[in-house]
Amino acid sequence: MWTAKGQPVLVGRNMDWTAKMGTKLYVMPKGIKRQGMTEANPLKWTSKYGSIVASVWDCATADGMNEAGLSVNLLYLAESKYGDRDTARPGLSVSLWTQYYLDNFATVADAVKASKSFQVQPLMIKHHAVKVASPVHLSLADASGDSAIIEILDGEVVIHHGKQYTVMTNSPPYDEQLVLLKQYEGLGGKKPLPGTSEAADRFVRGAYYLTKLPAQPDSYQQAVAGVLSVMRNQATPIGANDPERPNIAATLWHTVSDLTNKRYYFEFTDMPNVVWIDLDKLNLRKGAPIQMFDLASHLEASGEVSGKFKRAKPIKWQEAGTTVAWKPTPKSR
Repeated sequence: MWTAKGQPVLVGRNMDWTAKMGTKLYVMPKGIKRQGMTEANPLKWTSKYGSIVASVWDCATADGMNEAGLSVNLLYLAESKYGDRDTARPGLSVSLWTQYYLDNFATVADAVKASKSFQVQPLMIKHHAVKVASPVHLSLADASGDSAIIEILDGEVVIHHGKQYTVMTNSPPYDEQLVLLKQYEGLGGKKPLPGTSEAADRFVRGAYYLTKLPAQPDSYQQAVAGVLSVMRNQATPIGANDPERPNIAATLWHTVSDLTNKRYYFEFTDMPNVVWIDLDKLNLRKGAPIQMFDLASHLEASGEVSGKFKRAKPIKWQEAGTTVAWKPTPKSR
């Protein structure tokens, strides 16, 4: 997350994974009834806010921003442990964790208040035929520049809340990341800036280069490009995958969320074109249709693409405890 005088609050994210995820962009209008996709006592709600989201595997929301200017980013965290199911608490499949926040909250503070009132439950995902219980954590940011990092460690919800939390990667857990950060030159220590694809090294580079962006960019375009320049420095090149660890994997796509002007940028790393969506050009009213845009099927698209979204069926959210069975097609990205 980056804030600069005279410029909007901007949040950039990289999605790293070892295989294609079939990522598509969806317009989610307000007024949709949802349930948490757990076998017992699912959380239930009706969306208060419309949003633009990035889906993965046609069954989960991984990233997005709502019309109030709240952004949510879901990332891998190998140390996540969800604990035993307590059916006295409403349950929420991790496939909907991001969507739940986008549907219900305008501010980080309100989202944080609700975060211990339900229990997130994992999916089973495969990495090189090995099943893991979707170990993830997420970041939240809003148009005021407030921020939070939420982890689930040994069944407990751990929250870091405050405007000072501006960078997140993967392992280790956030408390440990903050300690490691202070060892490096320009961030409190004397070690030289690290250059590997390890998540802790990417965390340090993100924090360091964020301090090097201009205090007052010359233009809006320079501000957005500045965030993208930091994200690209943290990215892992195509093909640089660790066969054992999916959190050391090639970057598949980038997003930048402009939380002030409600604009959402998206690019695949194996395509040279950036697209964006102005939320004020979308129909997010109650009763409006769900719409979808697949950049992988529109290879020449660039610039503002809100007019390219088409009516679509709802995402088939994956039920907690079940295994994602999505298979890529030749056009998948």
